[in-house]
Amino acid sequence: MDILSASGAAYLVAALLFILALAGLSKHESAVQGWGYGVAGMTLALAATVLQVTDAGSGTSVIVLVSAVAVGAVIGLWCARRVEMTGMPELIALLHSFVGLAAVLIGWNGHLDAGSHADGIHHAEVFIGVFIGAVTFTGSIVAFLKLSARMKSAPMMLPGKNVINVAALAAFVVLTVLYVVTPGLGLLVAVTVLALALGWHLVASIGGGDMPVVVSMLNSYSGWAAAASGFLLENDLLIVTGALVGSSGAYLSYIMCRAMNRSFLSVIAGGFGIEAGPSGDQDHGEHREISAEDTAELLLSASSVVITPGYGMAVAQAQYPVAELTRLLHERGVDVRFGIHPVAGRLPGHMNVLLAEAKVPYDIVLEMDEINDDLAGTDVVLVIGANDTVNPAATDDPESPIAGMPVLRVWEAGNVVVFKRSMAVGYAGVQNPLFFRENSQMLFGDAKTRVDEIVGALSRVPA
Repeated sequence: MDILSASGAAYLVAALLFILALAGLSKHESAVQGWGYGVAGMTLALAATVLQVTDAGSGTSVIVLVSAVAVGAVIGLWCARRVEMTGMPELIALLHSFVGLAAVLIGWNGHLDAGSHADGIHHAEVFIGVFIGAVTFTGSIVAFLKLSARMKSAPMMLPGKNVINVAALAAFVVLTVLYVVTPGLGLLVAVTVLALALGWHLVASIGGGDMPVVVSMLNSYSGWAAAASGFLLENDLLIVTGALVGSSGAYLSYIMCRAMNRSFLSVIAGGFGIEAGPSGDQDHGEHREISAEDTAELLLSASSVVITPGYGMAVAQAQYPVAELTRLLHERGVDVRFGIHPVAGRLPGHMNVLLAEAKVPYDIVLEMDEINDDLAGTDVVLVIGANDTVNPAATDDPESPIAGMPVLRVWEAGNVVVFKRSMAVGYAGVQNPLFFRENSQMLFGDAKTRVDEIVGALSRVPA
């Protein structure tokens, strides 16, 4: 078997491993196995690529390729060790921007290297690849800036924003036809600038409360950008891998849109996240406070407890004391379960990963649809760092920016204890009437510290 055939076989096996990785990552129990399949597939793909370049290229090409892989590996390991779980959403957004930038550079290279043999299909691949890559690049940069609080989470509301988006897409179609007929550097520059501006506008027009959907949407965009690069490079594995990422990201975006009562087409067009009204300014009354010791007594008197975590738990790294709290309550005969909103945190599955990291049993971690109907019969709900996902304004206030978004109906429980640092609004910039309800009490301070105090109080009570 020659090198080319061996590389093709390796690419086929790698593609199958990537499919197995997606299947494994779809469930808690098989996630580690899925991760292993993904690592194996990428290792095999890199090895096959290096082998192919070694056979066909010069010594300089091999050195450059191996050096690039080594530098990327060092940066990846450094990021893995340095970035906390709370920083994963913005890191992923930043990584998506690299994929988009790579697609733009590959497209430009395809234009500059195109000889007289290049046909209309090649020109279309170049133009579309640059467009998708540029939109992904700037869109991901904006997502990174918003998720890392370097940019305001409120949506940018330019006059006629939808007209701007439609006009940009129409201009892209016209420019594509012109480029296919008569390729020119000026047209490529024009579409690059157009796509960079469109990507920025699409994501900047989306409010902070919808950013988890944006991350999955950009994941899809990066996949299609990679697939476009695969066509230009005539690399079958890159086409297959890009299509897998693009389609799975699009399906995840669809699932999350359903969870947030958003239109999937509106997400793709960057047309949601519009602030509908100033629902956070009205007077909701006075809130009540509770201490950690009183919370411990409340939990000991309960027969059923539901914990609904949010981004605040991730920031405080409170998942470990929360797991210990769960264990102590179980020892005392209290039924403890978790209610996870599909967009809790800044990333799909963010809370599930944190709880799995703290060894919380999978069978007590339930999705919103599985737990919502049971909340009315629950004695105590602990809201740890969640805000927008437990906001009754989503169901009660049609003028709210999150109106219509399905939320965890924690206010239906007997008692609600909300862990927060202050009375500040959540990431969507919306006040939460839950904090002022008669059955709700606020436990202010760092979530990890407060949960540790509750665990200490419980530990002093015999099981």
